[in-house]
Amino acid sequence: MTFKESNQLKAVTFSYDDGVLQDFRMVELLNQYGLKATFNLNSQVLGTRGVLEMEGKRIAHYKIHEQDVKTLYAGHEVAAHTLTHPNLTTLSDEEVLRQVVEDQKNLSVLVGVPVVGLAYPCGGKNHDERVATLIREHTTIQYCRTILSNGNFDPQEDLYRFQPTAFHLEFDKLVTLGKEFVESTPKTPQIFYVWGHSYEMDCHPENWQKLEEFFKLISGKKDIFYGTNQEVLL
Repeated sequence: MTFKESNQLKAVTFSYDDGVLQDFRMVELLNQYGLKATFNLNSQVLGTRGVLEMEGKRIAHYKIHEQDVKTLYAGHEVAAHTLTHPNLTTLSDEEVLRQVVEDQKNLSVLVGVPVVGLAYPCGGKNHDERVATLIREHTTIQYCRTILSNGNFDPQEDLYRFQPTAFHLEFDKLVTLGKEFVESTPKTPQIFYVWGHSYEMDCHPENWQKLEEFFKLISGKKDIFYGTNQEVLL
């Protein structure tokens, strides 16, 4: 079932990038609270290992293996994140399409269903109208998520430059928005869309606990539809 097919006017969805080993813990936590997410993967670098520096700490950035994709994300959605995680605004038209289309094809094979979503890779200015138009007009991708959180729940007309509601490490904002969303009785559809990277949870020991508190707050409500990005947006 999709959000449009349900009788609810409120929907919650999550989006996590990079396909890292911390996703195992994230999926377990999401499942515990009946929540759904979309996981955006770089198919050409699956199985590789790296380390990121965050706030003076070294955080593991190990990509999951191909053979784990289908089982790990069962019940959730897998979406594209390009083959190798480049900033698409710096690439030629041809390379933008290769990065997106080939990643989409590879992931569709791994999960056994068509991949229809994309999260733009890299921070900063990671998309523009040229890139969005290329994807809209020359691929079968149906929605693209940016990293520009807008702090509201209103549906958006342009699904190829979709703005999430909030970033998952902004815990105070998440709780404030979460209480507002849970208590609201809208007359038109509203979407609470949260995004991030599961490896960021390892930066501080309390991060996982804080995120779980938010999951407790937002989950289990009869008037809220809980779905993947595809189920909520399309």
